[in-house]
Amino acid sequence: MISIKSTFLTLLIIFLTAPVFSQRIISNFNNDWHFILADSAAFSNTDYDDAHWEVLDVPHDWAFEKGVRKGGDQGQGGGYHDGGVGWYRKSFHINASSLFNVSYINFDGVYMNSEVWVNGNYLGKRPYGYISFRYNISKFLKEGSNTIAVRVDNSLEPSARWYHPCGIYAAVNLIEVNPTHILPNGIFITTPLIDSKLARVNTKIEIAGSLENKSLEIRLLSPEGKVLNTTSRKLEPRDSINVDLEVENPKLWSPETPILYTMVSRVFEGTTPIDEVQTNFGFRTVGWESETGFWLNGENIKLKGVCEHWEGGPVGGAWTKPMLRWKLELLKDMGVNAIRPAHNPYPPMFYDLCDEIGLLVMDEIFDGWHKKAPEDYGKQAFDKWWKRDMTEWITRDRNHPSVFVYSLGNETHSDIAPELVKFGKSLDNTRLFTSGSGNTEDMEVAGINGGSENRSFIEGNRFDKPFISTEAPHTWQTRGYYRTQTWWRDNELPNTYPLPNLTKKEIFFYEWADPKIWNNRKQRFNSSYDNATVRISARKNWEVMRDNPWHSGHFRWTGFDYYGEAGLVHGGLPFNLFMGGVVDVAGLKKDLYYFYQSQWTKETMLHMLPSWTHPRMERGTVIPVWVYSNAEEVELFLNGKSLGKDSPGKVWNEMQCEWMVPYEEGKIEAVAYKDGKEVKRTVFNTSKQPSKLENTLTKLPAEDGYPASFILTSKGMDKGGNLFPYAENKVYYKLVGDIRKVSIENGNPIDPISRTKADFRSMFFGKVRLFLEAKGNGQDASVITAAILGDKALFVSNEITIDAKEVLINGKKHFSPLVIKYSLDGSDPEKSDLVYTGPFKIDTDTTVRAVVLKDGKVILKMEEVFGESEGLFWGHEHSADMWIGRGVNLGAEDAVLEGKAKTSDQAHRFKGNGFVVFEDGEGSITWYQENDGEAGDYSIRFRYMHNDAEKMYPMELYVNDEYIKTFEFKATGGWEKEWGFVNTIVNFKSGANSIQLKTIGESGPYIDEMFID
Repeated sequence: MISIKSTFLTLLIIFLTAPVFSQRIISNFNNDWHFILADSAAFSNTDYDDAHWEVLDVPHDWAFEKGVRKGGDQGQGGGYHDGGVGWYRKSFHINASSLFNVSYINFDGVYMNSEVWVNGNYLGKRPYGYISFRYNISKFLKEGSNTIAVRVDNSLEPSARWYHPCGIYAAVNLIEVNPTHILPNGIFITTPLIDSKLARVNTKIEIAGSLENKSLEIRLLSPEGKVLNTTSRKLEPRDSINVDLEVENPKLWSPETPILYTMVSRVFEGTTPIDEVQTNFGFRTVGWESETGFWLNGENIKLKGVCEHWEGGPVGGAWTKPMLRWKLELLKDMGVNAIRPAHNPYPPMFYDLCDEIGLLVMDEIFDGWHKKAPEDYGKQAFDKWWKRDMTEWITRDRNHPSVFVYSLGNETHSDIAPELVKFGKSLDNTRLFTSGSGNTEDMEVAGINGGSENRSFIEGNRFDKPFISTEAPHTWQTRGYYRTQTWWRDNELPNTYPLPNLTKKEIFFYEWADPKIWNNRKQRFNSSYDNATVRISARKNWEVMRDNPWHSGHFRWTGFDYYGEAGLVHGGLPFNLFMGGVVDVAGLKKDLYYFYQSQWTKETMLHMLPSWTHPRMERGTVIPVWVYSNAEEVELFLNGKSLGKDSPGKVWNEMQCEWMVPYEEGKIEAVAYKDGKEVKRTVFNTSKQPSKLENTLTKLPAEDGYPASFILTSKGMDKGGNLFPYAENKVYYKLVGDIRKVSIENGNPIDPISRTKADFRSMFFGKVRLFLEAKGNGQDASVITAAILGDKALFVSNEITIDAKEVLINGKKHFSPLVIKYSLDGSDPEKSDLVYTGPFKIDTDTTVRAVVLKDGKVILKMEEVFGESEGLFWGHEHSADMWIGRGVNLGAEDAVLEGKAKTSDQAHRFKGNGFVVFEDGEGSITWYQENDGEAGDYSIRFRYMHNDAEKMYPMELYVNDEYIKTFEFKATGGWEKEWGFVNTIVNFKSGANSIQLKTIGESGPYIDEMFID
């Protein structure tokens, strides 16, 4: 029998010894969460049975997984994705010894309005979806099994002006520390003195808990891990810890030399270490001058930057570190040296990667300081939460050498701006503050968005403070699509630089659909010749920033394409993403990527456009052939005959080498020379219909607890191994082994097929990608790819090929043979006698069905329709004439509807997918329009219909919540097809604008569209 005295003594020993030997333990909390897209208060209870919930790992984005839906909660700005309320639960084990320590649960990103419970105890709420946060959960833990529950509330939508993730989209960690420990974000490292021989390092450290009998040791480590300097001191109660150390011959951090040092801060009790934090930092100096721009380490450089939404790319918002490294290295390889996270902070791993890779960061905190989207942070929480969120943001990020300036907002205006700057300075006075076109007069660096593209701004600008173009240029390109006529988003605006057509008449006539069925003029693909823009070409914008000393540089909009902003920019459904990037959402490079590479990198490069496959083009049609290169000279050959040499120039329209080449089938070849010697060569051959799949695999190693990722790229190739640039057949995938699908992405802005649920996706201009992630501890994985290949319209050829193969992803496997059966009459191919042995020919309007069998079992079912009306629309010179000169028109059915306002299609001659009715009730319609330039007056009109001769159905017009006027709608003569217009002049501010029509007690007419000219 154990005595009470003995038990007490044992407990006393545990109590006295456990804290002494405890060390900081950071546990990866990303795996094995239970998730449900539903809502119940019972979900927070410890004893709730969640066995039927989905089991998954975070990062997780349920909006991306659900996909695009007509009427999606996030609206056009969110690419028609949904919101909703979701819950996550996780069980975890705690040892008895841990109960004597302090435990924090740390979240790097949860969008949005997250609430957290531990063992049924409510911890709190965090509204902002783009900030990291943590809770001290020590007093709620128990020995053995514990439960954490997280509620994520995206029921109020749209909550952003672009696509946002839903859920726990970034890492989660459990941090266990001694009761005396360095506080989260409690280290602030500065380098007040840097010269070639000596650098001084100052650190301020905040420590929680008792300091009695405690000491602090600080060591500085070289990039190689060698101890360079060390100091220690005894800690006193109420100690303000401020330590200086010196480093001899410091190596400087820069985008070219991202050299990182490490500070190791250790707390001791007596001679026993009880806490340790390692912090990377760098030596670099930053300077700003109004006349000469930006200076880094004493060198005057240009900021060659891109804006990036966190959600730009093939994972929605659920980035893992391997995938994020892949994305950032793609941009770095283009020559990018700076990133503007638009318009919110990113999870911490982003800044770690930028430190390591060498990318400067304009660290941005808010989109708006008030409501910009209907239910955004500005509306829901800014007034109450901005100080707390700014504190987390700056104290978290201020040790990163990559962070060179802070941005407080984007296209937002408020008297609070000076207070934001002052508060930010109280947390970090080593960096300057700016914004993207928000209260420029209150900022230390003048940041201007689209207005910085205007000719009058560029040629007449003089600031008394440093300037940077925070969002420019705005140019739009669709990968693989070309037009020779210049296209302006809002028709040609005043104060723009000339951007001449490349040919007298348009020579390319293919589109995603007949222009007659477009909803508006924005619904076209955009040319990759750098001739589709809002105000300025990429080439001219680079010339401007390069040649004006006061111009610090730019952040182009954007690096990657991103989901959302599909209505403002591209006219709404079926478009669901934004095409302003130099890389599409599949990570496939557009032609413009190579333009920047030719100007911003030194390694010899050569890129030619467009392709040399134009099956419906008349022989002899003159095609502008461009080559981007940083070589001294480029020579072009067509079918072995030299067409002459050209050299890339310094003037904007000479930066590309250019030839006007009469079209004929064959081989076109560009050869680059340096010192008269060939240094690079690229070739296009005219290709035939796609006849086989070419699959290439990119492996991204696991790191920091994130699993390895894999990118499988499939291309539609002809028999000779040439890419068919219009291939649009479906590629099917079957996963085998320890691997999971993240998404299938092709960069197509209108493809309605689920990126995450379907087992196929069509090639877009010849290419599609499958994104994969390793699962569990397994080592073996493969993917079976298959496609029914041919020219969709049977114009090039009516020959069809079926290609299927197994691709090794991981490990070593022996693949058994694949058998393909097919049918041409609509019957079940599994029961067909047709076994595929080689190409076959079909008639028009044929549906080819096929199955792929492995070991006698069907593993893939495929279908492809071929016929004259299938695939891309091939028009003529006048196909899109109906849209020439027209402004922007936005359908009422795509706006935000409140009250009794609802969508209908029970009438005739409406535009788009429907119109809005009020059904004898009251309600409102709210549109959002982006103005990338300066504030100005616009003509606005509304298309409406009714047949009540005695009624005017008065409605009030508000712009940005300010009353403008009351419209009276005269009878148009019918409720079926007789549409009319009312109009007025309004002033749009720079940035996002809201336009609202609101009934005032007498219901409303049918409202079809809003036009802006």
